[in-house]
Amino acid sequence: MRLSKYFFKTIKEMPSDADLKSHKLLIRGGYIKQVSAGIFSYLPLALRALHKIERIIREEMDKIDGYEVNLPVVMPASLWNETGRYQDVGEEMLRFTDRTGRKMLLGMTHEEAVTDMARYVINSYKQLPVMLYQLQTKFRDEPRVRGGLIRVREFIMKDAYSFHTDYEDLDRYYKRAYDAYHKIFSRCGLNVISVSSDVGMMGGTGADEFMAVAESGEDTLILCEKCGYKANREVAKAKRNYKKEEMLKSEEVHTPGLKSIEEVSKFLKISPESTMKAVVYNIGKEAVMCVIRGDLEINETKLRNYLKIKVLQFSEEEELNKYGIVPGFASPINLKKMRLIVDESAADSSNLLSGANKKDYHVKNINFGRDFTSKEVVDISSVKEGEKCIKCGEKLKITRGIEVGNIFKLGTKYSSTMKARYLDETGKESDIIMGCYGIGVGRLLASILEVSSEDNKISWPISVAPFEIELIALATEKDENVKNTAESIYEMFITNDFSILYDDRKASPGFKFNDADLIGSPLRITIGTKSLNEGGAEVMVNNEKPIIIKTSELMNFIKQKRDELFSQLK
Repeated sequence: MRLSKYFFKTIKEMPSDADLKSHKLLIRGGYIKQVSAGIFSYLPLALRALHKIERIIREEMDKIDGYEVNLPVVMPASLWNETGRYQDVGEEMLRFTDRTGRKMLLGMTHEEAVTDMARYVINSYKQLPVMLYQLQTKFRDEPRVRGGLIRVREFIMKDAYSFHTDYEDLDRYYKRAYDAYHKIFSRCGLNVISVSSDVGMMGGTGADEFMAVAESGEDTLILCEKCGYKANREVAKAKRNYKKEEMLKSEEVHTPGLKSIEEVSKFLKISPESTMKAVVYNIGKEAVMCVIRGDLEINETKLRNYLKIKVLQFSEEEELNKYGIVPGFASPINLKKMRLIVDESAADSSNLLSGANKKDYHVKNINFGRDFTSKEVVDISSVKEGEKCIKCGEKLKITRGIEVGNIFKLGTKYSSTMKARYLDETGKESDIIMGCYGIGVGRLLASILEVSSEDNKISWPISVAPFEIELIALATEKDENVKNTAESIYEMFITNDFSILYDDRKASPGFKFNDADLIGSPLRITIGTKSLNEGGAEVMVNNEKPIIIKTSELMNFIKQKRDELFSQLK
């Protein structure tokens, strides 16, 4: 491909509305153009890279016996009514009415559509297991778009769905998909870690996320470098030693104007671990108090999952007053007509300091079972840096990551409500057991740049680079030798089926090199008077120091380097 005829546009200035590195580079390099908030057009450079990623995905899905299908972007509400998700999903799902008055929606995920397809075809255990996958456009009316392709409204997703007769078979296939995902990301040049995660709106019995470790990531990851324990903060656990001792007599203490754990601890000369905090939420028309040890924080994802709700809302002072709760001095002591959820840390510790439900007063030596009680004792705490690993006891590390893929054990969440069933060997009818496996293709593209590239320079892994090679001719009008040499090299690589972009434009060396940095081909060949005088072509591999290679040896050298770069991604 000749750059003089290519459809692209680079930008010198840094986009003012771009916050992440990948967003800036994709805009500046002429890969994407924003059309609306979270909606982008893909230019030819981006589409070439996306197609390479999609080809890798298809190859790995085919290796684990997947069959590619295509499900509709537009679906009737009636399909989602079967599972109840038409009502349950919030404003992120775009709903509309067609010309006949029928309620419709834009697909943000395709569990209902693929289950509908499965129940149409599958009726016997002999047809199971089977996996169906697609690469399809989806739309999620995301309220907070961010980072270019990292969090968007319209996106390309690879989603796959497996169907099984029992959970043992699902577990076996889940492992195959898990391994295939690691292979996909490795082939795309992206090192990922897999972590246990929250099932979220997908539901099911278990889930794993695949994370590209990056400071720009939105997810918090909890890792143990000794035993390999890995979990998203939403589900992570830590090993804690709680102080259990003889219960002391409770005692009210004056704490004038002191509401926070830090203030009270300092005033009474006690550690935050010896305190307890109470937080009150509104759950619909019901209020619920949650208590936790004072040095810990409530993990609202764990709490939402336990309560089986989507949104948590702090109770206002007016609501608290109805229950006799004093803001800043809340306590589970003598709590009436309010649901109480107790974190394990508060239930398993002794002689804690609590609010007194009385302005400017706290109570010392509060104990679960004597001073307050509840049947709902659960883990609703967040893990902190340096806490002990739940498996081996070593210190935990916290890092950030970008979610590039996720897999779920859906079980019968969709098949049972949609009556997707099969007949077993005895003729008994049973619900099909399902798994789900997703990769955001555009997000994967952007995540590769977040990890591999510099602030002003793209560095593509060779497997997904739009062009493996960029050839730059530094020729003036009179440099016929440079021009002819570059033309012959270009034809040589085209003949040998290399993916090559030839910058044959009449432009300054600086202009060409700046554009080459934004195009990001892993192999760069530069032909100029200087390189020819030094014996041949200047070659740079992955932005390393350039070397001079004889033109007669150039093909073999590039073949060798290309093979080496691909071998590193296996």
